[in-house]
Amino acid sequence: MEQLQINWKRIGWVLGIVFFSIALDQYTKVLARTHLQGTLPKDYLDGFFRLTYVENTGAFLSLGSDLPGILSVLLLKILPVGLLVGLLLYTLFHKEMNQWQYIAFSFISGGGISNIYDRLLYGEVTDFMMLSAFGLRTGIFNVADMSIMLGLFLMLGKGLFQAKDKAAPQADADNT
Repeated sequence: MEQLQINWKRIGWVLGIVFFSIALDQYTKVLARTHLQGTLPKDYLDGFFRLTYVENTGAFLSLGSDLPGILSVLLLKILPVGLLVGLLLYTLFHKEMNQWQYIAFSFISGGGISNIYDRLLYGEVTDFMMLSAFGLRTGIFNVADMSIMLGLFLMLGKGLFQAKDKAAPQADADNT
């Protein structure tokens, strides 16, 4: 049986990113509850950036906000907790994970943990930012959502570059 090798550098990076993501998100949510709750939306940069307070009882873009009691608990609380615990353990201890992957998964875990913390503690997630350009608007989001998206973009970007790097020699060989 193999002995578990602990990579302390990875654990430091993962926990540091997770705690930073949670702390920054929770701090900005306190600011939003203090300064935005009960106020009209505030536009900045000619309407590109808007601060508006919303209490989201659902998931991404309020999906699932109208689910019945037990289904809501299962899909919006229990399942995400299980997935986040699994993702965090995988990120901390999977041997064949590179630095890009564990950094990306750390941002995703930190954002997810912060949002599920709100959902468990308050029954809802505080969202307060929106972007608008060329007649298009994003949904209302928070810093935890930004952390999750950053992790996804890191994974996607690195995956695309790796796929391109692996495909390039093959393409050169086909042209000879």
